Amino acid sequence: MERNELYPVFLKVSQLNILVVGGGNVGLEKLTFLLKSSPNAQVEMVSIDFLEETLNLAKKHNVTIIHDAYSSQYLEGKHMVIATTDNVGVNEQVYHDCRKRNTLVNVADNPPFCDFYMGGIVTKGNVKVAISTNGKSPTTAKRLRQFFEDVIPENIDDLVKNLNEFRKTIKGDFEEKVETLNEFTKGLVSKKAKDNN
Repeated sequence: MERNELYPVFLKVSQLNILVVGGGNVGLEKLTFLLKSSPNAQVEMVSIDFLEETLNLAKKHNVTIIHDAYSSQYLEGKHMVIATTDNVGVNEQVYHDCRKRNTLVNVADNPPFCDFYMGGIVTKGNVKVAISTNGKSPTTAKRLRQFFEDVIPENIDDLVKNLNEFRKTIKGDFEEKVETLNEFTKGLVSKKAKDNN
């Protein structure tokens, strides 16, 4: 069986500078996805034209809109870039320009030109689950996202907050704390398994 070797991380995009190249449907989709997960993301978009819906969303979230053709000057100071134009040559140029600068880049619908993928995400308060299909099937990631949205209880955030408070009261070194928390939360998994039988 082929193995997904991606390393999942959760980025504080409110502290990073992100560029989206392209203002069409794919640009809107990527911007919507990014802002849904991280409403305070620091985003700039550059494109000759923008959809009205993109402009409205950008205005609500303080996204900087630049009406211009892509140029490598727009990569200055960016930590990650998402290329979404319908011009393959421009998207690939964005990729190569980013690689020269060691800037993370995602070229939409072109896995070989991606340092990262934007997978399915489920958010319930402080709990966030990210789903990756290694760039092979966004539709499968979407269906899994829907499944996890249904099975993760709405009150999971209360559990997380309570466990955080409990963690602060545990004495001992790191290993002892982890062992205590593991023992304390073991029942969560076995209870769920029993409920499903």
